[in-house]
Amino acid sequence: MASQTDDTMYEESLIKNTRGMKLFTCKWVPANQEPKALVFICHGYAMECSITMNSTARRLVKAGFAVYGIDYEGHGKSDGLSAYVPNFDHLVDDVSTHYTSICEREENKGKMRFLLGESMGGAVLLLLHRKKPEFWDGAILAAPMCKIAEEMKPSPLVISILTKLSGVIPTWKIIPGQDIIEIAFKQPEIRKQVRENRYCYKGRPRLMTAYELLRVSTDLEKRLNEVSLPFMVLHGEDDKVTDKAVSGELYQVASSWDKTFKLYPGMWHGLLYGETPENIDIVFADIIGWLDKRASEGKGGFESEQRRNDGASSKE
Repeated sequence: MASQTDDTMYEESLIKNTRGMKLFTCKWVPANQEPKALVFICHGYAMECSITMNSTARRLVKAGFAVYGIDYEGHGKSDGLSAYVPNFDHLVDDVSTHYTSICEREENKGKMRFLLGESMGGAVLLLLHRKKPEFWDGAILAAPMCKIAEEMKPSPLVISILTKLSGVIPTWKIIPGQDIIEIAFKQPEIRKQVRENRYCYKGRPRLMTAYELLRVSTDLEKRLNEVSLPFMVLHGEDDKVTDKAVSGELYQVASSWDKTFKLYPGMWHGLLYGETPENIDIVFADIIGWLDKRASEGKGGFESEQRRNDGASSKE
């Protein structure tokens, strides 16, 4: 399916992963100009790209970027049991394969490649970077899941019981916890939209999914110093879903030579579309300003390729 508004061409398609599942993918590209650079979306847990991330993508297209999305296994319009992630590494492989193939298309050779990850998508983004450290030109991390906030985490005893059970009844929805939609999105009308979106999962987390999220965030927290790409990390000061202190730590310990940390007073978890219009404008002014600066400095293509090649040869 394809459609066009004045400034945006939008297209949807299905791809197959190595496990035979159909995954939903989409793209938003400027209708009347060559894109400045490519931006690849990594959506959050229980969310999807084409509806919840649509406003984000269209803002970026208006600023001159081409934007690509994919719904993970068990999410949105893709195959799989709803919100079930049996193996986070497989999910990352799917995203890496699809996004890498887009970058390597003839028309995209030489264009700079940026990742934009929200919440659990921030964890996906950091694992994509870990898989191919020299491949991506930069990243925006919005309230990334490098650690589950203490308010959201079950007690150590419950975690130990759930860990044992996850191997026995992996798909069961028995994780205790708060209503994430209620504490993630500040604006009541946005909470209503998310609840009414049939492609967003509203139930309790499944055992194996919760185990995988805990495993991945614990691993990421221990290895923040390995992050080496240019990045900007954004966090709301009143976020109760992911831990703002770990975003601060990522900024402190990452080995990146180009890194920025923005902490927004009074803002919640859903920075990209859950806040007041004025707050969302502030967040996107920062995001687009950051992307514009890197896209113009990077001059696309040759220099990026050179840096990647230098990086790859120095590792051999």
